Amino acid sequence: MASTSDIRNGLCIKYNHDIFKIIEFLHVKPGKGPAFVRTKMKSLTNGKVLENTFSAGHKIDEVRVETHTFQYLYAEGNDFHFMNTESYEQITLDKKILDAPDLLKEGTNVMVQINTETELPLSVDMPSSVVLEVTYSEPGVKGNTSTNATKPATVETGATVNVPLFINEGDKIKIDTATSSYMERVKE
Repeated sequence: MASTSDIRNGLCIKYNHDIFKIIEFLHVKPGKGPAFVRTKMKSLTNGKVLENTFSAGHKIDEVRVETHTFQYLYAEGNDFHFMNTESYEQITLDKKILDAPDLLKEGTNVMVQINTETELPLSVDMPSSVVLEVTYSEPGVKGNTSTNATKPATVETGATVNVPLFINEGDKIKIDTATSSYMERVKE
């Protein structure tokens, strides 16, 4: 049994007969009244995001998890196949359990959190950024970089990302997986 002082990003808890992962949290100590913790939680069974406020000192049921490195193999409809890099055991996860499935490239290593009680996978933590090649984009125009104008570009995984106007087909770009947004152009 944990309390609100143990809340952190990535913590898995039991709440309302479901398992949730803490996405964001904020400890608030107002000038008047008791302290509280404002949280944003994602359900690990249906993917819904819920905002909740816990009063300070509130007891929460923590779910014990183990983290293992898995390699993404391939997708089959809504099923994504991963392989444990240590035991070579393969698992299949539903698309809704993944945070940014459209940015997964074959061979990418991810961290999978597994519930120790049921041995079922709970969530997948993607790397903070991925480097992907642009497969389609409108031609870039020189001199149009004084403003923050963007255009849509399709990357090799099929995802569409807004990029600056100077990005062309064949360029490799770094994408933030948390926001699915362009970070920088990568020169190799």
